[in-house]
Amino acid sequence: MKMYDVSMTITEGMQVYKNKESKQPRISVVQDFDTAPCRESRVDMDVHCGTHVDSPLHMLPDGGTMESIPLERLVGPCQVLDLTDVTGGITRADLEKFDIRQGGFYLLKTKNSFQEAFDFDFVFLAEDGAEYLASKGISGVGIDALGIERAQAGHPTHKTLFRADVIIMEGLRLKEVPEGEYFMVAAPIKLLTTEAAPARVILFEGVTV
Repeated sequence: MKMYDVSMTITEGMQVYKNKESKQPRISVVQDFDTAPCRESRVDMDVHCGTHVDSPLHMLPDGGTMESIPLERLVGPCQVLDLTDVTGGITRADLEKFDIRQGGFYLLKTKNSFQEAFDFDFVFLAEDGAEYLASKGISGVGIDALGIERAQAGHPTHKTLFRADVIIMEGLRLKEVPEGEYFMVAAPIKLLTTEAAPARVILFEGVTV
């Protein structure tokens, strides 16, 4: 059984959205062995830092917080779609090439996974692509960018997916993962009242349940 850790490493100086300094995680040592019998550290970070799951409250004022997303929907079969030939937005036409099924969870592998620095022209899910996935009744979609959309007035991709009860996962690292079917375990930090939560996401090859 092969396992892929498709999570970003949380570290100071990592790739963050639009290179905003305010989004950089800060890791500090609270106490060390020179003054105490043990070492303790503290992390100050944005809940959208690195690999994370968004909840509807991120874009919808009346949307649910992280506690509205059952963990059961983040553990189970998923499919990695190879979209590394796409430049710009992933459209309906790009997605129609695949067998998108109701209730499925789809991870979009793009050129983003091959870049370590933030790219302001990252590949994203276009509005009509989001509308297509929503119409198919999928359970969730993940992408290897720190945002599932860019430069779209009003954030229609997010809103279309949230209104269709589609889970959104961002910041995946899929460079080493071949296209195909996997068993996914995505575990967001157990935050209750926030609009997102950092997550560790693992894909298992050849696991069936």
